This record gives sequence, structure tokens and C-alpha cells, in this order.
Amino acid sequence: MTQAKQRVAMIPVQSIEEIPAGMTEVQARQFWDSHEITDELLESTPPLPPGELPPTRPRTRPLSLRFDEDALRRVRALARKKHKGYQTLLKEFVVERLYEEEKREGLVG
Repeated sequence: MTQAKQRVAMIPVQSIEEIPAGMTEVQARQFWDSHEITDELLESTPPLPPGELPPTRPRTRPLSLRFDEDALRRVRALARKKHKGYQTLLKEFVVERLYEEEKREGLVG
């Protein structure tokens, strides 16, 4: 027998009422590991009203920065500890510092 996972037959979800309400993240993961929405349910579901989904993230532009090995090692270690990507953490640092500098200069309230 091979090490590959054996494909498990998924339980079809044919109506919204079959999806349990108020699941925790773990319960939802377990549920969706064994269930799948049918094409018929997808096609019969009306579109969400405006504002129901969270707003999309603004587009970002790639930027090349150079860091010494020590700084890069440190930021990557901190990002792992915070369970985020190091680039995300660097962007957060820049935005937070930018706000502090703008406040200090009287540009924001």
C-alpha cells in the first residue's frame, strides 16, 4: 500500500440548512474535510448583498529593499513567532512608524 492519501467520498451538501451554524474553526475544518457543496446549491444561491463581504485589500506595488543578514534573520524569527509572513510584518512596521512620524510632525490628529 502506498503512502498517498486514499480519496475519501465527500458528503454532498445540497441545502444551506445542512451546514451547522455557530461552528468553531476546528469544527468547520472537520466539517468541510468531509463535506462539499453541490453545483446545484452553488447555482441556486443568490448573490450576497453589497457590503456583505469584507473589502478587498488595496493593490500593492513590489518594492526592492536590501537588509543585512542579521536584520533579515531577526525579522523572520519575529514574524514566525507572530504567525505571519516577514513581508507582512515589515509592511506593518512601516505603516506604524509612518503614522508616528506624521503625528509628530502634526500631519495627522
